[in-house]
Amino acid sequence: MLTRTSDPIYRSAIAATVTVVLWASAFVVIRDLGPIFSPGSMAFLRLLFGVVALTVVLVVARRRPASRARTGPRWPRGRALRLVIAYGVAWFGAYSVVLNWAEQHLDAGTAALLVNLAPIIVAVYAGFFLGEGFSRTLVIGIVISFSGVVLITVGGDGAHADWLGLALGVVTAVLYAAGVLLQKVALRDVDAVTATWLGAVAGLVATLPFAPTAMRELAAADPGQVGAIVYLGVGPTAIAFTTWAYALARTDAGKLAATTLAVPAIVILMSWWFLGELPPAIRIVGGVLCLAGVAIGRGLLRSRPRTSDDEVPTPARTG
Repeated sequence: MLTRTSDPIYRSAIAATVTVVLWASAFVVIRDLGPIFSPGSMAFLRLLFGVVALTVVLVVARRRPASRARTGPRWPRGRALRLVIAYGVAWFGAYSVVLNWAEQHLDAGTAALLVNLAPIIVAVYAGFFLGEGFSRTLVIGIVISFSGVVLITVGGDGAHADWLGLALGVVTAVLYAAGVLLQKVALRDVDAVTATWLGAVAGLVATLPFAPTAMRELAAADPGQVGAIVYLGVGPTAIAFTTWAYALARTDAGKLAATTLAVPAIVILMSWWFLGELPPAIRIVGGVLCLAGVAIGRGLLRSRPRTSDDEVPTPARTG
């Protein structure tokens, strides 16, 4: 007799919850470590510890007989390898650096709200360049999300945000979307664990120029700050991506993607509790509109049964 914890759906829900909480915590930790580590240094150290932890995950995954029998080693070559490297540089590397930089000018909650525009960017790209078109719900979602961005922008300068931070937040969302699009194609030829490990390695190599500064800043940090940077690599990077892949393999992608819409709300609560920071009310309203637009555009919110005219493709989304 199966217990509830042995139910695949239940375990997938637990894995998705772990992923969302860990990803949300990363925004708060990055904001807290901003005065200690420069953006490039923090990205390099996070990826360094993340690659170490992901190497353990990769070795364990490839030693499982059931896993080898089902998929076998799928090391990418040629075009697939180039795609993995490209998404690793764009997502693990450039995204991390720009996000760290943005959070030196933005509170964690506003940064999380802007980053979650990525699914709309992916949908717009797919509509123009992948022949997926623009359904009515997608257009409505884009308009609502854009209205939310306007509200976030007109929130003005404040103690925890400025114009540079807002611009960097939008760039971060674009880099995130680019990484998702590249990863979506790469995963046709390589398994998720290998792609994640190789992507992290590519990002680590891309951030190597920051290594000397990172070592100096790490040596000057206290044990708590060192522990926080290790946590960024092990928790939100290695563990979160592993639990996400586990849940994605056992859950409908559209339903699972809906869980990531909870990230900004969790970030705002964590930021208020641990850092004493909250976005202005107008930015929170704008963020709610952004998330509502994403949910509508991706077909996650519908007031009537879906028809053939409202089909909205769900782009792959990870972390």
